[in-house]
Amino acid sequence: MRMRMGVETKNFVRRLIVRRLELCQVCQLPGRFANRPCDFVALETQYLVAGIIQVSSLYSQLTFFLNIAIQKEYGQPRSAQEEHQVSSSTQPIIEELIEDNPKDLYTSGDSIRRRFLDFYALRGHKILPSASLVPEDPTVLLTIAGMLQFKPIFLGKVPRQVPRATTSQRCIRTNDIENVGRTSRHHTFFEMLGNFSFGDYFKKEAIKWAWELTISEFGLPAERLWISVYEDDDEAFSIWHDEASRPGLGSVPVERIKRMGEEDNFWTSGVTGPCGPCSEIYYDFHPERGFSETDLGDDSRFIEFYNLVFMQYNRTDDGSLEPLKQMNIDTGLGLERMARILQKVPNNYETDLIFPIIEKASELANVSYARADDSVKTNLKIIGDHMRAIVFLLSDGVVPSNIGRGYVVRRLIRRAVRIGRLAGITGSSRGNIEGAFLPTIAEKVIDMSTHIDSDVKARAPRILEELKREELRFVQTLERGEKLLDQMLVEALSSAKENGTTPCLSGKDAFLLYDTYGFPVEITREVAGERGVSVDMNTFDIEMENQRRQSQAAHSAVKLEVGNDADLTASIPNTEFLGYDTLSTRAVVEGLLVNGKSVLQVSKGNEVEVLLNRTPFYAESGGQIGDNGFLFIPEAGNQEKAVIEIKDVKKSLGNIFVHAGTVKEGSIEVGGEVEAAVDARLRQRAKVHHTATHLLQAALKKVIGQETSQAGSLVAFDRLRFDFNFHRPLLDNELMEIEELINSWITDATLLQTKVMALTDAKNAGAIAMFGEKYGEEVRVVEVPGVSMELCGGTHVSNTSELRGFKIISEQGIASGIRRIEAVAGEAFIEYINARDSYMKQLCSTLKVKAEEVPTRVETLLEELRTARNEISAARANAAVYKASIVANKAFPVGTSTTIRVLVECMDDMDADSLKSAAEYLMDKLQDPAAVILGSCPGKGKVSLIAAFTPAVVGMGIQAGKFIGPIAKLCGGGGGGRPNFAQAGGRKPENLSSALEKARAELVSLLSEKAS
Repeated sequence: MRMRMGVETKNFVRRLIVRRLELCQVCQLPGRFANRPCDFVALETQYLVAGIIQVSSLYSQLTFFLNIAIQKEYGQPRSAQEEHQVSSSTQPIIEELIEDNPKDLYTSGDSIRRRFLDFYALRGHKILPSASLVPEDPTVLLTIAGMLQFKPIFLGKVPRQVPRATTSQRCIRTNDIENVGRTSRHHTFFEMLGNFSFGDYFKKEAIKWAWELTISEFGLPAERLWISVYEDDDEAFSIWHDEASRPGLGSVPVERIKRMGEEDNFWTSGVTGPCGPCSEIYYDFHPERGFSETDLGDDSRFIEFYNLVFMQYNRTDDGSLEPLKQMNIDTGLGLERMARILQKVPNNYETDLIFPIIEKASELANVSYARADDSVKTNLKIIGDHMRAIVFLLSDGVVPSNIGRGYVVRRLIRRAVRIGRLAGITGSSRGNIEGAFLPTIAEKVIDMSTHIDSDVKARAPRILEELKREELRFVQTLERGEKLLDQMLVEALSSAKENGTTPCLSGKDAFLLYDTYGFPVEITREVAGERGVSVDMNTFDIEMENQRRQSQAAHSAVKLEVGNDADLTASIPNTEFLGYDTLSTRAVVEGLLVNGKSVLQVSKGNEVEVLLNRTPFYAESGGQIGDNGFLFIPEAGNQEKAVIEIKDVKKSLGNIFVHAGTVKEGSIEVGGEVEAAVDARLRQRAKVHHTATHLLQAALKKVIGQETSQAGSLVAFDRLRFDFNFHRPLLDNELMEIEELINSWITDATLLQTKVMALTDAKNAGAIAMFGEKYGEEVRVVEVPGVSMELCGGTHVSNTSELRGFKIISEQGIASGIRRIEAVAGEAFIEYINARDSYMKQLCSTLKVKAEEVPTRVETLLEELRTARNEISAARANAAVYKASIVANKAFPVGTSTTIRVLVECMDDMDADSLKSAAEYLMDKLQDPAAVILGSCPGKGKVSLIAAFTPAVVGMGIQAGKFIGPIAKLCGGGGGGRPNFAQAGGRKPENLSSALEKARAELVSLLSEKAS
């Protein structure tokens, strides 16, 4: 039977076609199936949509292909019974397709993601995995766009691996964080579905496929779709109106195509660089409002869900536009936005991508989301959004800290904790983990992560532990900080009312909350804003200095620039690396750079970067530093002898090795031949330390747990450094066990195995990926059988016995939840042991004891030193008290109704501890009420100050901590303390006299006013 099909039926049959295409490829069928399968299926899809294909014939065709596939797997059937068995085995697959629930299958977030990727895969796009949220690009803090991983290709710095690609990219943006939960569409974490063309198809195909995807694949009604184009882009306008539609797909009338200006519809990467017009598809929630005075920016009516960027120009320094040599397509479809449309919910948060997380938070808060008021709903939405961002950031190795991307995740965690408390979730809520509620909600995010990032579940123990630790750490200071902030806001409001000014919280107070109580300034601003109080951010910025600048280093745009690098890449081929098999080779000089500029010749005494067609030198990557060595040009004919010492090698412009060094003799020129020779001794040291790094990671997983993972590394000639995720310092016995394990593996003399395999095969085999590395479809796997298997492009020893020995030098924390081990192996291990032995011999000689007696002798000397220091300190304190007893007579009275004894005195070179003793003596001596200010110059460039006030003076509203700070600033310092006792310091002794005079005058003025 022939039939006109609805959207769900069309999608169902399309799945049959996709399955058929897969089986065609499996079966390697000849003819039209094998020649252009993508074109064939695209054509078949057109017939399908037009209702030309008979559904019943698709079932029989699918059965035919399944039979062939099974026969190829198990061999040709030899009897009628076997034939029947093969046919029967296809039935479950057919039934699975038929019994799928269309609603859940085609509108879920996971389904939308899969359908988008499959749609473009059928059109020749390679499905590529999402890049990490921690980008390789140093110009951005976090991955903020789907195109970021392709930036080097768009710049022409690396050759394209495929002409067209499609991805579902995890992204983080915090520039609109104040809108999260308050609008229907803003998020910190979101998925961007994209299709990309690298000099392949362009505007016409991009528009046609976007329209076909929207209308045919996702089934959106054409009459609800609006298009925006750049005001001068007549080509895009024409394609949308005249060519985008196909039979059965509807059309785009001119009244629903809006021309918009450069601010809205012209994409730029910066002041200069690639740029071009863009076009967007909007969904209309209220078509009944008609066409007059339509504003596509009206969020109550429209949502933009698909953006097409036509990267066709390069903006030069003078602002002019020139056509790009390679025109590219960069698109982005918001997964959460499409889910909202298809699932027919009022906002992105109520889609199946986020709402289960909100439901978990609602359960902990013991509230019903459906019956909650707008304020509670907003808080629950914020938690749902932030928890996705937090989990995926932690999974990708971002650790909470006060700088950079670590500050981003810490801010999100602390914001979620505070918002959760506002929503009614407390440390005692049911389902909490040891007083923390975020891990409970995170478990839901992890359960939902399979189709977003399959590695998240494997990292769950580390994610939950880090989250619990960070939440509990913040809760310890949150209540005290909230009380202090509340007090500060009351004072700000009271002061503003008295003075008739606008309420404002001082920048110093905001910094105190940040520095002491861990309050991100954004939370302080939010809370203050809720009370109608602004924050003095200028002063806060001064206090924060470098910390704040680093924490806000994230950009909201990806910057691209087309420069000499792209031109150089076009003329210089990738470098062939031979260093796994040889340490020397003859090579041709492909290019020379001096100060980043291309030159033809470099002579003796100059620094140079040399680009070769082939090299044995390892370029820095995977934590391993680049090789050292020499380039030689032997005398031959008229060619002058030359020697270039190479001190570093890095990869640049894709896979081009840049050899940095100095011309020691003669000259080097482009096109000439050189003999490239690696320093074999240094290479061996690097190989030893790289293999030792693999053994160290394996030992750590055995000793402290499989959940620990690498967070960075350095493989150098003199040592190795390994950073890993762990929440506490390692115990001495754990460090000893790690060393013993590694040294036992060294003694085993195990041969290493190295092979190249498909990335998926390597991961399935259990290979561990190196932190921060980006991998292609084929990877190099380095295995120490029975011990370690890692994806690694570095150089390694052939046998573990080459390591000779392993010793941990240090273990320390470098950030919250991040530990660092430094160690040595091989020749560096021998050098370290010999050096330690030499130091011990010197100690034994100096202390005149045997080696085993050194600890006891040192402890005896330390005890004697402590006793001597205590005696000296006591003598100084006695001297300070004696001097204080003399100057006590200089105290003078202030006030009429109440007499307050005041003493402001310079105590010469008295140290800070003695100054404190003197102040305490004077407080007892002068009795209440009294006020004492003492200053001294205990050393070159040092000033010490103390303010001590009795209870009666403090009761007058005069606080020592607030009083002494401005006085210390006059001496180039600062300080503070309690209301009754405060210490400060400075760096300008020459200002001490005038500072004390100012202190005397201000103190007398204040006390006279209070005591009159």
